[in-house]
Amino acid sequence: MTNIEKMVVCRCEEVTYGQLLTTANEHKCTARELKLRTRAGMGFCGGRTCRVSVDKIIESVVPNTVPGDIPLKYQPPVRPISFGTVGESK
Repeated sequence: MTNIEKMVVCRCEEVTYGQLLTTANEHKCTARELKLRTRAGMGFCGGRTCRVSVDKIIESVVPNTVPGDIPLKYQPPVRPISFGTVGESK
């Protein structure tokens, strides 16, 4: 494995460039499928740090893919709350 393949693209889920490229080549998947198969973009940041890289991998592997065809969206960060907070009356 080369250094570029070891490079972490999705820091939240610790997905490497090599994992993304291998999965995209093996399954010829859409950006959504690649996200579901590798969990890239599903971490705390919601894909803000890795989305562009995931899109570029899909564009390079799947023929006739243009950036407008990639349906991933950004997810707002969510902070955990307890059930007690949710059920608390004022």
